[in-house]
Amino acid sequence: MYSHIKAIPWNSIRVKLVLGLLGVAIPLIALLIYMSYYSVNVIHNQVAVSNKNMISIQMRQIDNQLSEIERHLVNLSRSEVSVLTMKDAVPDNTYMMAKSDVSRKLSSDLSVYPYIDGLFVYSFPRHDFVEAYKGSLNYNGLLKMRDYLQESSTSQHRFYGMEANWQLQEIEGTYYAIKVLRDDNISIGSWVSLKTLMSPMSVLNTGETGAMLFVDDQGNPLYRTKPFQDETLDFTHGFDSYYMSGKDKDYLIVGETSKKADLSMVAVIPDKLTLENLPYLKKTASILSAFAILLLPVSLWFLRKVLLRPLQKIVQLMRRIGEGNFNVRIEKMPSAPEEFQLVYRTFDQMVSQIEKLKIDVYEEQLSKQRAELKQLQLQINPHFFMNSLNILYHLAQVKRYELIQEMTLCLVQYFRYMFQSNNQALVLLKDELQHTRNYLRIQQLRLPYQFKSEIHVPDYLLETPVPPLMLQTIVENTIKYAVRADVLTMLFIEAVLDDLAEEPIVCLTVRDTGDGFSDEVLDAIHCGGQGTGAGREHIGLWNVRERLRLQYGNRATMDCYNDDPHGAVVELVIPLSPGQDGKELSVYASFTDRG
Repeated sequence: MYSHIKAIPWNSIRVKLVLGLLGVAIPLIALLIYMSYYSVNVIHNQVAVSNKNMISIQMRQIDNQLSEIERHLVNLSRSEVSVLTMKDAVPDNTYMMAKSDVSRKLSSDLSVYPYIDGLFVYSFPRHDFVEAYKGSLNYNGLLKMRDYLQESSTSQHRFYGMEANWQLQEIEGTYYAIKVLRDDNISIGSWVSLKTLMSPMSVLNTGETGAMLFVDDQGNPLYRTKPFQDETLDFTHGFDSYYMSGKDKDYLIVGETSKKADLSMVAVIPDKLTLENLPYLKKTASILSAFAILLLPVSLWFLRKVLLRPLQKIVQLMRRIGEGNFNVRIEKMPSAPEEFQLVYRTFDQMVSQIEKLKIDVYEEQLSKQRAELKQLQLQINPHFFMNSLNILYHLAQVKRYELIQEMTLCLVQYFRYMFQSNNQALVLLKDELQHTRNYLRIQQLRLPYQFKSEIHVPDYLLETPVPPLMLQTIVENTIKYAVRADVLTMLFIEAVLDDLAEEPIVCLTVRDTGDGFSDEVLDAIHCGGQGTGAGREHIGLWNVRERLRLQYGNRATMDCYNDDPHGAVVELVIPLSPGQDGKELSVYASFTDRG
């Protein structure tokens, strides 16, 4: 076994490709699975904390309201004259007048405390009730309520404090929280239905299958706003933290226990509502992970067939050529990819001509390649195109069709200008400004809220001929190095005419509020080199300087410096007339006129 492992050519590209494929695929699969579960847990926690806070606030409010009605009951039993009269041995007419006063007092108090469904006073000497109530309690329910209150009053000890909890009692299929206080020959108390206590939470969105409910200290449901579709929900775990319950653990349980009664307010939130589209994402991630695992052997086989075996054949032939054998030829493989067939043909041609080539030919070709590479480096950054397509993709995902249309139109205008300006030595300033605005809009869609731009150019300078893509290159350089995600950057483009100079000149200024140029970059730019060292990061500015030199000679200049207190400034000075001695060049035209 060890000998087989030792015999593996670990430094070969074949082994590295296979290991690279496994090293990338396996962590990505693991990360995909982990992120799906992690995102679910994060959302569960956020939703649970939000609902827990809301329920806790409501439960504290309920406890405060119950405490307030307890204090009111104690005050009635101690200080209300009509209530005190009902417990004394008084004549019938005096008792009836006191009873009438108590009835009016209770009805008045019931309107003052809207969160209470009923108030009562019970006289032991006369076995007589005085109550005021509201809600859906019918006559049979009232009789049962009286029976329970009378029984509770008989067994209740003399008690003025408020430490005892409110008692829970089911009457006519509805649970009530009831408080009874007894003082000598009189009992006074109040009741409220759990439905009334739950009414402020009816606005909480629990979805079609979720509900709000009250449960007792044993976890038994007492009242719920909607029936459950899953009867396996468990409420016996306590409510110090949230947990998942149900048949498939797809319900989030959040609750808070009351300090005034043996009950808890609980929110049952379905996972489908909590996560919205995340369950589908979770299932999709699982399916993709399983598919990726199954696809690995197929990928390895395909990689070996289309890449590893052709590479192995080329390596073998290169070794033979390295030994001095130039008579070898690659055996044709019709099943090989087109790229490898092209490589095979080119390889055969190279081998047949290799003895005829000269060293100076190689050097000339290398020099040409270096020149082409340098020219390519001066072209538009390919990341701009990829970022633009990426913006369109994300806009399509969120169905922002108006922005997709705007972005597409901006790109069409951008490319039209790029293609047309390649054949022009000069364009009108208004066309260059329109192209720059178009470019800025594209960048604003890519970097929203990170920068703003302002353009101040007088109308009489809009017909000034300028080199194409000059302003856009400077603006692109500014966005690349000055715009940051944490600070709003301002970008200003200004143009003024100086007609007092030896010949009329236009001064174009591009400045920003960023950090400005570093000393190394300014030195490199002022040296006028090809952007070596620190200045190589601003090769676009060197390109603009060279184009001005080739177009105008010493009649145009470019200066770069830092603004006060901060920010970079690029100042271009170009002649109002492109031709020497006032002779206009006929090599520019308006793109607006050409559509």
